[in-house]
Amino acid sequence: MASDLITNVTEADFKAQVLDSDQPVLVDFWATWCAPCKALAPKIADVAGDFDGRARVVKLDIDKNRKIAMNYNVRSIPTLIVFKNGEAVGSAVGNVDKAKIAQLLSEAL
Repeated sequence: MASDLITNVTEADFKAQVLDSDQPVLVDFWATWCAPCKALAPKIADVAGDFDGRARVVKLDIDKNRKIAMNYNVRSIPTLIVFKNGEAVGSAVGNVDKAKIAQLLSEAL
């Protein structure tokens, strides 16, 4: 199942899981109370399956990891940021369509 390909990250492992990754990483900044985040989740899972082996997909709960959200100026959720070689290289805000999410990751490959 594609959702099995999505890892939850925290402030404790963000550097290892995202910044030090040898593959591009899509980070989904979300919160449990966010309805648009829940609506976006199936599209994120689809993209995780489509890019399995080429890129990673992780979720970061902003309520539990405020410092990282602040570091990357996440002001509204859902926010998607693609990281490559430790740098943010693309982003999107809101319940975007699957094609936009795939485009963000494709540009980082």
